[in-house]
Amino acid sequence: MKSLEGKVALITGGSRGIGRGVALTLVSEGARVAICGRTGATLEKTREEIEQRGGEVLAIECDVADREGRIRLVEQTVEHFGTIDILINNAALVPAAPLLEADEATIDAAWETGPKASLHLMQLCHPHLKGNGAIVNVSSGAAIADSLPDRGVYAAVKSALNAFSRHAANEWAKDGIRVNTIMPIARSENFAALLDSDPELERSFSERIPLGRLGDCESDIGPAVAFLVGPASGYITGAIIPLDGGSSYPR
Repeated sequence: MKSLEGKVALITGGSRGIGRGVALTLVSEGARVAICGRTGATLEKTREEIEQRGGEVLAIECDVADREGRIRLVEQTVEHFGTIDILINNAALVPAAPLLEADEATIDAAWETGPKASLHLMQLCHPHLKGNGAIVNVSSGAAIADSLPDRGVYAAVKSALNAFSRHAANEWAKDGIRVNTIMPIARSENFAALLDSDPELERSFSERIPLGRLGDCESDIGPAVAFLVGPASGYITGAIIPLDGGSSYPR
């Protein structure tokens, strides 16, 4: 029997990058998945890919910055599948600006799409997760180490997400809900475009990773998430785990 057979997972930002990689891996472990994203065409492409692999998927167009959209996202997932066993909070804005140039709109958007949206979705999913549910929040090594320039706002909102995750793990353990956080580095589409535009940046970035390469969204990040939401990790909660080839902590 596959480790996630019969489970239902809701994955935000599930049509691209890390979210797509996680969705494909969870499906391979037997989960049914709901994925959301802002772009219908990208969602449709990933939906077709999952179905071609024999998975069951619900694709919902949703901007997680919209409170009402988040409510509808959870309602549609429960209406379609009957429940939610796993929540993966992956969608988030990645602002890039020096702190002196970070305007209020950028800060508000980063907060709204990141920790605020994630916490709200955790609250909305809580009744369905009670008993034996699992949450994985996607943070970043930027919260603990300056791995890229001009990421002060991004680091701040990811630090807030880490804090929400730790507190939820403590508060909701009695409800049978485990909450863990990952800090991945992977070659997502947006990250790849940034690196491809600057070969020197990619070289210097890879040199800072002890394992010497960027992670793969599906083969590196996906299995780690599948483990964290599966039965083999039943005694793990409140952890903040770097999936980054060793780059988040000083050598």
